[in-house]
Amino acid sequence: MYAALMALAWGAYVWRRRHVDRRSRAALQASIEAGLAEPPSLHPVVDPGRCLGSASCIAACPEGALGMVGGKAALINASACIGHGACAAACPLDAIKLVFGTERRGIEIPRLTPDFETNVPGLFIAGELGGMGLIRKAAEQGRQAMEAIRKRRGATAPEYDVIIVGCGPAGLSAGLAAMEHKLRYLLLEQEPSLGGAVFHYPRHKVAMTAPVKLALVGMMRFTDVRKEKLLEFWQGVVKRTGLQIRFGECMENISREGEGFVVSTARGSHRARSVLLAMGRRGTPRKLGVPGEDSPQVVYRLIDPAQYDGQAVLVVGGGDSALEAAIALAERPGTQVTLSYRSAAFSRVKARNREGLAALQAAGRVTVELESNVAAVEPGRVRLKAREGEKTLRSDAVIVCTGGLLPIGLLQKAGVAFDTHHGG
Repeated sequence: MYAALMALAWGAYVWRRRHVDRRSRAALQASIEAGLAEPPSLHPVVDPGRCLGSASCIAACPEGALGMVGGKAALINASACIGHGACAAACPLDAIKLVFGTERRGIEIPRLTPDFETNVPGLFIAGELGGMGLIRKAAEQGRQAMEAIRKRRGATAPEYDVIIVGCGPAGLSAGLAAMEHKLRYLLLEQEPSLGGAVFHYPRHKVAMTAPVKLALVGMMRFTDVRKEKLLEFWQGVVKRTGLQIRFGECMENISREGEGFVVSTARGSHRARSVLLAMGRRGTPRKLGVPGEDSPQVVYRLIDPAQYDGQAVLVVGGGDSALEAAIALAERPGTQVTLSYRSAAFSRVKARNREGLAALQAAGRVTVELESNVAAVEPGRVRLKAREGEKTLRSDAVIVCTGGLLPIGLLQKAGVAFDTHHGG
């Protein structure tokens, strides 16, 4: 009887492992066919020699990015991975490391000292741009970089001791540390709200899985906190500490001036002895380059679909962010949605987004204009170059989801050295 029970248990175990393996292989194949097998940023790499297939990493990943292939953990849904590191922390044998880039697609990371200073003296980089996408470590880097910047403070200085560019986890932490050290600081954020890359996570996405220490605040004891709660906490920190942030001000250039720097934005030029770049890798939104693009009806992020209820909205782009925006808008009452994409078909998008858009298109909730480009944005309407010729659409708002321009060229111009990482 005991032998029979053991055989039954073993059979159930083997069946389940084979079932998980088949499902994981199918998910991996679907990612490959959709062109989504290359991770966008920080991601796990599994050492098969150390992995024993305990599946603890799979259970720890809240995004469903990992699966079991051939009895070993594997990244099967690379596009879903946001690199928060829960998988690496859960592995009992340290078989997972987090890396940038792959053999096929390298990612350029700036060369930094242990104090997060670049090869350009006085110019520091912390957070995702410097190769650290984990929220807790990005915040710690921002705090430590400010310690090094504090030591550079001299008897005389330009307008500011430090200019901090970006108000994500690293920038927020650095700003608080600057206040703690009584530095004259300027904190710039190109978006209308704080949060950096976290601000653009999908709703309810798990954003943080470990505590982190903030200057003036102490230890943030969050585990498995979701985007909304984390942003609410950060907003409370800003209000409570009086941290000053200039929203909607994007860095356009950075250059040397004597022993300090000049940071130029659309609003003017600012001078400081040191600069800390705490931007993410999303970059500055890519513009369309058409007449009327600077009008108030054009935006580059969908923040709240409800604000477009009853309006006619044009979404521009063909990636997941564009499809997700069109789907979210189409589910709102009275919203007329048109999606414009320059190519003949969508590629490199998640299957659920492709299927969701197709269902809404079939129901008449979304109009899809493939092989089309925006020709001009005019008050209350948009001129579109489509396959059948130019047409004019009613449009109360235009949401451009065409990606971002990374600041790598700008930083290289300033003399910052980069190394290309291929997953090592």
